[in-house]
Amino acid sequence: MAEGDALSTHVFGVQLGGYLVESIQEISGLTVEEEVVEVRQVTSDGKQIIRKQPGARQAGEVTITRGLDKSSEFTKWIKETLNNGAVDTARQNLTIEIKDSTGATVRRIQLMQGWASKWEGPSLKAGESSAATETVTITFEEIVVE
Repeated sequence: MAEGDALSTHVFGVQLGGYLVESIQEISGLTVEEEVVEVRQVTSDGKQIIRKQPGARQAGEVTITRGLDKSSEFTKWIKETLNNGAVDTARQNLTIEIKDSTGATVRRIQLMQGWASKWEGPSLKAGESSAATETVTITFEEIVVE
């Protein structure tokens, strides 16, 4: 990969805790937001100024769409939070690795203390031939980009 070439979006991997998540089709909505505090002040000569500064950081979210398959580890993890309400024990670090065309990791994005906050099952329709997918929204507390 030459200097300045952008990475492709189709070569990536995902790890949840200590295991690889299989059958990923899409990762979207990767966002972290920080509130903006606006402070209005008046100078000694009466001129109004507006200053903006960072406020509290909000938790982030990411949505993962994956093929519905026989892999049980990811499903068990989702069940921990959505069915059992065990958020504290289910919190895991999620790592997204963006790779070059040779499969070498070029960028690593770590989502710290993540847990499944939403699950959406497949749309099923008689007479239609398409892959069954599940969509999971993961809420996380911190992001580290390497």
